[in-house]
Amino acid sequence: MASRINTNFTLIPNQKLRRSNRQTSCCSKTLGSGFQPISTFGNFKALPLEIFQIILKYLSVKDISMLSMVSKTVSQHIINYISTSSGSKRLLLQDFHNLELPDRRQDSAILEHYRSLGLLFKRCTLLLPTKERLKYIHKILTEVSCFKFNGCAAPMQCLGLTCYGMFLQTLTAGWDELECHRVYNFLCELTNLCRKMQMAVCSKPGSARKLELRIRLFCRNVLLDHWTHRSDSAFWLTRILKPWPMVNQARLLYIIFGPISPQDGQVVWQKMIEEPTDEFSLKGLADAIKLLYDASTKEWTADDVISLVDELSVVPREWLLENNARLLMLSGNNICFTFMASKAVNGRTIELARLIVFLALVCEKELYCMDWTVKMMQKVCKVFSTPMERNNFLQNVANAFACVIMEMLQSIMSAQTHAVSASHVHEFLMSQPSASQLKKPLACQGSAMSGRL
Repeated sequence: MASRINTNFTLIPNQKLRRSNRQTSCCSKTLGSGFQPISTFGNFKALPLEIFQIILKYLSVKDISMLSMVSKTVSQHIINYISTSSGSKRLLLQDFHNLELPDRRQDSAILEHYRSLGLLFKRCTLLLPTKERLKYIHKILTEVSCFKFNGCAAPMQCLGLTCYGMFLQTLTAGWDELECHRVYNFLCELTNLCRKMQMAVCSKPGSARKLELRIRLFCRNVLLDHWTHRSDSAFWLTRILKPWPMVNQARLLYIIFGPISPQDGQVVWQKMIEEPTDEFSLKGLADAIKLLYDASTKEWTADDVISLVDELSVVPREWLLENNARLLMLSGNNICFTFMASKAVNGRTIELARLIVFLALVCEKELYCMDWTVKMMQKVCKVFSTPMERNNFLQNVANAFACVIMEMLQSIMSAQTHAVSASHVHEFLMSQPSASQLKKPLACQGSAMSGRL
């Protein structure tokens, strides 16, 4: 007897449905034939693109950056909005030279705007590779002339580079070192920064004043001044200095952090070699040295930093010892002691003794506690391995004090003699009937007087 064939089995379809399709089919049966899948653009899908961009005009930059994280599609539409003429005009503020408000409220407002703009670009370009992110951002920012190395005709009165630095700091915050390396290399290629630095450090100091000023402003305002963590500042300063030999590192450090003229902001090269300077002129250099010394990186050892300080003290020529002593005191106890111990180990005891004298002189001038100098000298004495070396050093200190005191006395006596001689010349001139008749004899007498002095 033939058995019946069971026809109640499920037919296998020729083409398998994907899981997403099966879920959609199931939902369609449940919700009805009028159901449509939800778009990643959300409820904005019903809006024309023009209306969406009009809505963006009513949002702050912070709100737009939050909106960009909704989905990839929304982020792409925001990127397209930034690329439009109306979007770039609204977002890329260029009021960098309006310094009318005395309390600098407008300055802080535009800086905060570019901080928010950096966050917006950070979020919009999150899924792009670093190289593509930088290319896109450069394409947008190239419209702002004050963001360029030589873009502004009045850089000292311009906030452009400062805003650019704030933007980059927000954009790259949290990036790993490899990505930040790429950012620095990208900026160097974009601005030809390395070539400009080479021209500055290979030229005679002060012969390229405008170029030195541009390098200083770009490095300080764009790369260094906006970081809150010292490790970040040390990273960027290392990128600037490390490609160069030590002598050029010292020159660059002076260009970027050295004293400047209050009138035009240009680097003053003769300040350290002609007269004693103040703490304000040395503070930038001291802070940079401490930054490198305290950096928790293998790229800078204590010997590297001490060698840099030693090299810096002869830029452009040998500094006055008082200025050298002041820089060491501002750099902190560790750097000051390490620098002095290095001289002791290398047998440069006469230089060390004179440095001790000028450390005491700076303490006296600035009303610092003289115990600091005494304790520093006691620590240095422990560096010497034998009593003979220690006694020799102490004798050099005594001799150095005697020499400096004699130099001071001679300068005081010379100034007094010069003042007396000048008063005698004045009395002589007043007693003569006619200056034209005595012109030649006076010249001879002046030569004789200067010879006696």
